[in-house]
Amino acid sequence: MARVGPGRAGGSRRGRGQRRPPTWEISDSDTEGPAGAEADSEVAARARDPAEERRAAAEALRLLRPERAVRRLVVRVDPAILEDAGADILMEALGSLGCEYHIEPQRPARSLRWSRVKPEPCPHSVPPEVWAAGEQDLLLLLEPEEFLQGVLQLTQVCGPTCSVPWIFPESPACPHLAVIGLDAYLWSRQLNTQEMRQPESPGMMARAMVAVGWPEVEEALVLLQLWANLDVLLVESWQELSQHVCAFTKALAQRPFKQFQESQAFSFCTAGRWAAGERVTRDGTGLRGAWWRQIRQFNRVSPAVADAVVTAFPSPRLLQQAYVACSTERERLALLADLPVKADKGERPRRVGPDLSRRICLFLTSTNPDLLLDLSS
Repeated sequence: MARVGPGRAGGSRRGRGQRRPPTWEISDSDTEGPAGAEADSEVAARARDPAEERRAAAEALRLLRPERAVRRLVVRVDPAILEDAGADILMEALGSLGCEYHIEPQRPARSLRWSRVKPEPCPHSVPPEVWAAGEQDLLLLLEPEEFLQGVLQLTQVCGPTCSVPWIFPESPACPHLAVIGLDAYLWSRQLNTQEMRQPESPGMMARAMVAVGWPEVEEALVLLQLWANLDVLLVESWQELSQHVCAFTKALAQRPFKQFQESQAFSFCTAGRWAAGERVTRDGTGLRGAWWRQIRQFNRVSPAVADAVVTAFPSPRLLQQAYVACSTERERLALLADLPVKADKGERPRRVGPDLSRRICLFLTSTNPDLLLDLSS
């Protein structure tokens, strides 16, 4: 029997020919099972590690800081804007801001578009919508005469069927409008009012049609805001426009940071980061201290009085249950009035008193947000 076993084993190996040795399969299963599970457990442990979460949140905050986020903003400028002599002021302002700007054809023409470059690697703790902020922002520059033609269309053909100018269905972006020198343009038109009223040629007739004044402009601004949610910026010079573009770019740089902070848990939540105050864990540790600090926030409450309330009712829930057990409103208001307050040597015994008892009762039971708790204030 001892000789048959090896012989059969040897014959079995020769009969299978190219079959992979069984030891490889055993080795693979041994290494892939426990080692793979161990690696997964390490990743899960790192994901649950509070210190690792804090480091990831700190790294995300560092990337989202406005002074760093502005470097990842790209302003795309249409080449038609550079045809104006004052465009150099805008380019110099963008260069001093610290963001990138590219000269690329845009649709519509004479527009600026903002885009954001995601960092590599991208922190997983930052929601995707934070990096997408600002992708649909567009500023469209209009000549005064072009803007007045749109004003004429809005004010003379107003109604539900009136199409709002400067809205492009193929573009998902909702543009902001900017007009340079509209006041000076209208003033120059007023000097030729007589010629506009008596046109002598088709060209003069076309110019007369766009001779509208400030009342029509103000009406059009209201219609644009109500119908299409369009903001119109009226500036007198390229210097003023450059200041607005820089301020708008800085605001876009601050937007991801603000959105990330709004998406985080509040500091007083047990699952969030603790910023200050008395920390309360999930097992209730620290609740007594937080309850004591809350009692101290009432006016004219000494530490000894807060100790008396917290000693009798160690948590707000216990006090609320005691209020529910009371049969009358008068009994609820006076529930804490007779609680003894520990006095120092030489002082006479004191009680919590009816005033504080009434205030705490109303604070925990009232549903009126405008109720005044302290009658003496």
